[in-house]
Amino acid sequence: MSTVAVTRLIEAHAVDVWRLLTDLPDRAGRHLAGPVELLTPGAFGPGTVWREPRAQPGGAILVEEFCVVEAVPPRRLVLTSPGVGVDYRITWTLRAARRGRRGGTAVRVTQEALLSDPYGRMVALLLGGLAARAVEHSLRRDLADLALAAEQPAGAVEAA
Repeated sequence: MSTVAVTRLIEAHAVDVWRLLTDLPDRAGRHLAGPVELLTPGAFGPGTVWREPRAQPGGAILVEEFCVVEAVPPRRLVLTSPGVGVDYRITWTLRAARRGRRGGTAVRVTQEALLSDPYGRMVALLLGGLAARAVEHSLRRDLADLALAAEQPAGAVEAA
């Protein structure tokens, strides 16, 4: 199993950051994802499943499926995502933070790769370090996009 974690201070309240993470229909409009295909009806929470296109290194687009395992507003969100030979667990942790006089939210996103078959173990051995760097880059990009959406005035992102 490999784990990659990235943290960033976002100058917005945790409830606003939480809303950006969990308002699935609005994610594409806020430039946080491509069009989201919601696969389960009802309110966002454990059991919610959706698909969204994700940019990969080299410009390829991969459609990934996510399932909410745990949702503790506005502090913790745990998702799973099936892969080929590897399943992923993504944990978003939000906590109030201060930088000088300004308040904000420290957002930490952690992705764990859980090897699920021999193929995944072989790929992990061969590409482990390279894959970890690609995951870290992707998580940093996700946090940068989230910060941009959270820190801009309402309506500014849609106009961008």
